[in-house]
Amino acid sequence: MRVGILGITGYSGMTLYSLLAQHPKVTEIVLYGNAQHQADLTLQDVVPAFGNNPQPIQAFDTAKVQQETDCLFCATPSGVTAHLVGPLLAAQFPVIDLSGDFRLHSAKLYQHWYHQTDRILPDAAQITYGLSEFTDSYQSYIANPGCYATATLLALAPLAKAGLLESDFIVVDAKSGVSGAGKNPSASAHFPAINENLQVYRLNQHQHIPEIMQQLKKWDGQLDAIQFSTTLLPITRGIMVNIYAKIKHSISQSAIEQLFQQTYAQSPFVRFRGATLPTIKEVVGSNFCDIGINWNPRTQIVTLVSVIDNLMKGAAGQAVQNFNKYFGFEETLALPKYPLFP
Repeated sequence: MRVGILGITGYSGMTLYSLLAQHPKVTEIVLYGNAQHQADLTLQDVVPAFGNNPQPIQAFDTAKVQQETDCLFCATPSGVTAHLVGPLLAAQFPVIDLSGDFRLHSAKLYQHWYHQTDRILPDAAQITYGLSEFTDSYQSYIANPGCYATATLLALAPLAKAGLLESDFIVVDAKSGVSGAGKNPSASAHFPAINENLQVYRLNQHQHIPEIMQQLKKWDGQLDAIQFSTTLLPITRGIMVNIYAKIKHSISQSAIEQLFQQTYAQSPFVRFRGATLPTIKEVVGSNFCDIGINWNPRTQIVTLVSVIDNLMKGAAGQAVQNFNKYFGFEETLALPKYPLFP
């Protein structure tokens, strides 16, 4: 298969290229730039770490994309894809979009949370929200979930689908490595600000909040809101989400564990750890989501710990997982079986 990548210069695009370049079903990767100046560059210009690779970055053109490739991956910042891929969406050409442009069904919510006005969203029926473990049927346009959303939803899914969560007490304390902030430098991501420090940012304002709620309400329409905080960690990559949720009725640790085991019995990239709480190091470099739980019978609060690599399961890895499932390939193709440990 021939695949295209729009947006090779960012961390997610680089990670995506490294996975697809080793994919046994991918015969060619065509690179596109979303700005004219990028079209004059080569892969070695923008990603020297990939070695002496003179592969050109072409100007993006939807007609050429349909002629030259069988599927397009978009790894662009939010707000870019929406203005470029209209003809591909209309033609039902396969697109896997790592940006947040089509994750939300409500144009009003999108404008509010992404601070972009005058957006007209396509019919939600045209878009598949590609949370891989809970997606069996795909439309041609796949909105790849956000990193925080992936870690949070995979942790809450078994409880939400079973209707066990109290709607007024779901607290999500999410922490991410600095690569989650993207490649462009900023004052908050500058080494002196990050090193030996923790920073809470976008408290109750993160754009993944409505994405999480949109999916939670599909599983349980009684769920109305979550308390959601994000913290920047002084590490390069990795996400840890600690969730504190109240259960509707008395339960046991073993009953909750059984629910998670049943939910993820056929999921190759979710490793349920029971009462063992996972660490970020155990998933970095892999497409795994590791989840551990602890039930407190006195408070009726379950603590969930979910860890992923934000560039893999939180972005490029899940995109390849969706690619595999959409085209009927083995779900695990080209995705690392082991994390980078230690």
